[in-house]
Amino acid sequence: MANKKNLLLLFDRPNEPIFVQKGKDAVFDLPEKFLTDRYSSIGELLQNRFGEQAERRIPVKDISIPDLRIPLSLARDAQFSLFIPAHRRIAGRLIDIFMGVHSIGDLQSVAVYARDRLNPYLFNYALSVALLHRKDTKGLNIPSIVQSFPCKFMDSRVLRQIREEVFIVPEGSRMPIIIPSDYSASDLDPEHRLWYFREDLGINLHHWHWHLVYPFEAGDRGIVNKDRRGELFYYMHEQILARYNLERFSNNLARVLRFNNLRDPIEEAYFPKMDSLVASRSWPPRFKDTKLSDLNRPVDQIQLDVSDLERWSDRIFSAIAQGFVTDESGNQVPLDEVRGIDILGNLIESSILSPNQSLYGDLHNMGHVFISYSHDPDHSYLESFGVMGDSTTSMRDPAFYRWHAYIDSIFQEHKTRLTPYSLFELNYTDVSITGVQVSSKQCKANVLQTFWQQSDVDLSRGMDFVPRGDVFARFTHLQHIPFTYTININNHGGAQRYGTVRIFLGPKRDETHKEMLFKDQRLLMVELDKFVVSLNPGQNTIRRRSSESSVTIPFEQTFRNVDKNRPGEGSPEELEFNFCGCGWPDHMLIPKGLPDGLCCELFVMVSDYDQDRIDEPSGGACKDAPSYCGLRDRRYPDRRAMGYPFDRLARSDVDNLAQFLTPNMSVVDVVVRHDKGTEKQKC
Repeated sequence: MANKKNLLLLFDRPNEPIFVQKGKDAVFDLPEKFLTDRYSSIGELLQNRFGEQAERRIPVKDISIPDLRIPLSLARDAQFSLFIPAHRRIAGRLIDIFMGVHSIGDLQSVAVYARDRLNPYLFNYALSVALLHRKDTKGLNIPSIVQSFPCKFMDSRVLRQIREEVFIVPEGSRMPIIIPSDYSASDLDPEHRLWYFREDLGINLHHWHWHLVYPFEAGDRGIVNKDRRGELFYYMHEQILARYNLERFSNNLARVLRFNNLRDPIEEAYFPKMDSLVASRSWPPRFKDTKLSDLNRPVDQIQLDVSDLERWSDRIFSAIAQGFVTDESGNQVPLDEVRGIDILGNLIESSILSPNQSLYGDLHNMGHVFISYSHDPDHSYLESFGVMGDSTTSMRDPAFYRWHAYIDSIFQEHKTRLTPYSLFELNYTDVSITGVQVSSKQCKANVLQTFWQQSDVDLSRGMDFVPRGDVFARFTHLQHIPFTYTININNHGGAQRYGTVRIFLGPKRDETHKEMLFKDQRLLMVELDKFVVSLNPGQNTIRRRSSESSVTIPFEQTFRNVDKNRPGEGSPEELEFNFCGCGWPDHMLIPKGLPDGLCCELFVMVSDYDQDRIDEPSGGACKDAPSYCGLRDRRYPDRRAMGYPFDRLARSDVDNLAQFLTPNMSVVDVVVRHDKGTEKQKC
């Protein structure tokens, strides 16, 4: 019986042929017909040459290979984008092929055969999605894409230096290659102040992994149709925007402006300074004040006008105003307060769950595509898409946040039409919060401290055609001093009760230094944690570490090496480790703040768990980062709307956060200070 862990070797060195050594000690023994045309005439010589030093030879069954004509239609040296409809269909077909084979051995054979023939980005994505969703492979720890395709994450000069280091210096004596911390622009560009957020490896890995767990398209509808998927698409991106705006306040910048007039030029430029190792060309830049143009790119099967985006947008706004969308059969599907946001999320993202793609179009994805092709809309210069065209790289571009600010404004149009929460819906009878404090060993009470940290990530898995052995890149990222919440909760009832503690952080003042109105502040509240507590009668003191957040995953998990620090084989931790790779990076939990302190408000609420809970067994489900990623094979672990209680406008008598409070809520002023010092750590 084939060992499913051997499938992970297929992610190693994606441009090297499959018969070359994989991992530390293994080679695949291929049937002759599995070799590509270039190598079939010398197959025996090659397999003997590369296999003689291997400690493990992995036999590959000679089976009938499914029809790969559709996946083969994407050139091996092309860029691959989930936002392009033709690429999405190709990926969906390949996922179906990988999902459809009956055994691990057959999957290994099909994947081995396909690997050297298909586009490496397409292959990596489709195999990753299949391994995540097949019942017999769910426990596998998929390698981080930064290890397989480092070109999507760093300056091309770094990769050249790494090749030199690996070629000349023996393993054990190699030095980490430092990734420049601000190489994509200078301080003359105000947007460059946010390089550490937009170009953070962990943040971009989060976006990539979320789209692995929640793909748009697959023949097996169950792969896409996860509980509250559309709402999660809305909430995850809404939280990214709120977090980004806190970073803007931390750099004396105003909130991001939504890109709502598609005829206006995009003021922000972006020069990625990265090369594609597969397409063998640089990622194209976008110049300042670039305008969107109609797309006519036969090579990508795209012919669309800017007016198509505008028409789809108008139809969606009209549906929100009417309170329903029209499905493909002409039925009215109500946008109610329970399912409305989920329906809109699937419709705006235009997954296969959209109630009517032909009417409401492909707004979110094609917005990415129009921006990513703005430099060459008609393929005159044979250029591929920019970073906005790839879910792995799109968060690097300032235009990502402007586009998603517009997408979020559509969701908010729906949310503002919902009835505000009543005092009854917000209160928890006989439960009150009497005190909140955050503390750490190094800081005063209610002061959060951030600093720069340098960390190393091993890139050996993605460095093709160089000697084996570890090689590290060192990158600079934001980090915070760990802290603890102390929350005093009084249960005035006479019996034990359960509550859900919800913790948010938001700015106290706007960019003009005025105290924020609730209607604006609610859109900038960042969820830091959510957890269930048992409340005994009387006073309860709850302590919770920042590292336990329901939003984040640990640093080691974000940059995990599947060959090291692996959980015990067959253990519950191993079964959940891969899915848990979806989560916001812990080192980015807290915004940078200012040297003199960014004034924020920490909001804590305890809600009635009887109104929150989902009646479903949770045993064996991943507990890490459920706020952004849900639970594997489970319903979303909270009955309330995502973002509750800030997902709606407040009742009419509320102007600010203090007036919004009920006894089961509390707010405390906190200050986020930034120390410009740097510490080093190694993964």
